[in-house]
Amino acid sequence: MAPTKTQTVLPVSIAKAKALEARMAVLGIREIDLVETFIRSSGKGGQNVNKVATAVRLKHIASGADIKCSKHRTQGMNRYAARVMLCEKLEQRERDARAEENPTHKKKRLAKLDRARKARRKAAAKKLKKPPQETWKSEDEW
Repeated sequence: MAPTKTQTVLPVSIAKAKALEARMAVLGIREIDLVETFIRSSGKGGQNVNKVATAVRLKHIASGADIKCSKHRTQGMNRYAARVMLCEKLEQRERDARAEENPTHKKKRLAKLDRARKARRKAAAKKLKKPPQETWKSEDEW
């Protein structure tokens, strides 16, 4: 099966490619919205990573998410990994956006803040009540 204009050929199994494609479709990521640039990688890989631009920088225009991937020695695998990382990043953003704090944790957090506020207020009041200490004694006391 030849890839269409919106599909990208990645060096992974057909099942993995279809799973990634479905995951991207659920998140609303289209290949058209991705800007992909290739840069030289660094680290392990010897002469290959020094000569060939194997690292991938993937920018999703709609969300502004920017991913750089240089985990693998080959450009194709880095392209696949960058797309997976992009999906994970956008999923995390969604989870954070709809996450609500556990009520018991919220109660404990607020109680802790109240205790700290009370302690600060008590320390300030104690400091104000203390009479100023005189360091000089009058001539009678000598």
